[in-house]
Amino acid sequence: MSIRIILVDDHAILRHGLSQALGQEEGFEVIAQAKDGRSTVQLVKELSPDVVIMDIGMRDLNGMEATRQVTRECPHVNVIGLSMHSDSKYVREMFRAGAKAYLLKDCPFEELVKAIRIVVEGHVYVSPSVGETVVEDYISEPVDSRSAFRVLSERERELLQLLAEGKTTKEAAARLQISPKTVQAHRLRIMNKLSIDNTAQLTKYAVQEGLTMPDVWKQA
Repeated sequence: MSIRIILVDDHAILRHGLSQALGQEEGFEVIAQAKDGRSTVQLVKELSPDVVIMDIGMRDLNGMEATRQVTRECPHVNVIGLSMHSDSKYVREMFRAGAKAYLLKDCPFEELVKAIRIVVEGHVYVSPSVGETVVEDYISEPVDSRSAFRVLSERERELLQLLAEGKTTKEAAARLQISPKTVQAHRLRIMNKLSIDNTAQLTKYAVQEGLTMPDVWKQA
């Protein structure tokens, strides 16, 4: 029986190339592709894949939040983080979100194939290129009281990403399927929690915390 895979990345060329390569591996089947976290969550619910290969820096809903939603809604699905970022912050939050593996995009293709087979067997895989020090950091680092993943709720983080990427109150409300008044209330709570009083500083904070990235929101 084939290992059913969903590919998630905001670059179509990367998705196409990876899909072609994985499709040539015995026992692998790429059943869908997605360019953002929000559509990924819906696809996972509909298709129930074995593996999701998840990018991190995506518009609307980043890979960390998408992973959290996927593993909560469909705990049998194995998420593999595939990112250009080796910063321990991203590795740590991906594993806390429920990912089973983390690799860098410049890893050999054979390593990704190996990771897929390992997670399907029920194990965790961390690329050697990420390093043991990152794993140690994930396990032992003291909780950062200013981290968005400690201070803000999941909904507040989702909204902060949308606002940092330039969405208006109405646009954010539509994305999150809540009222504009609720968006305004969440925004006020976020600013109060972070002691921030302007959009520029909110955007800077969102980038620092990895909720969005400069090359993502500049395209918005």
